[in-house]
Amino acid sequence: MSSEQLSTGITPEQCATELMDTIPLVMRCIRAEMREQGSPSLSVPQFRTLMFLYRYPGSSLSSLAEHLGVTRPTASALTERLVQRGFVDRTEHPQQRRQVVLKLTDLGFEHLQKIRQTARSKFAEMFVGLSDAQRLHVVEGLAVLKDVFEQDDAGIGGHS
Repeated sequence: MSSEQLSTGITPEQCATELMDTIPLVMRCIRAEMREQGSPSLSVPQFRTLMFLYRYPGSSLSSLAEHLGVTRPTASALTERLVQRGFVDRTEHPQQRRQVVLKLTDLGFEHLQKIRQTARSKFAEMFVGLSDAQRLHVVEGLAVLKDVFEQDDAGIGGHS
């Protein structure tokens, strides 16, 4: 009998509860790590902006605002600070003059990769004490979560 055929008795609601209890802890660690990053530091919304544009190059300001859960003027101000630092390129949409297209610059990409590598190293230290089997469970569980959320994420990042 395969593991997929075994009934664990774990409900979708229990999965959702565990997710909701765990994600804030992970985000707290990410925020703490970002605060420890050296100059030029980024705020969490700025980091989320760079990550969004890394995943969805050429996105609109509206898509970014929706992703961040902020108004367009707030997303515009946030983007302007990243443009001034040379991390984001903002250009007019070729067919729609009133719409902007956002993408990472090479400098923004390099800065994002540096932050991600530093955080990755820090988080790797947290997993040192786990057994191989526990690390396998973590990786397998996260792969499942990634698949679930990527399916739900398919409509995000459009050029609306």
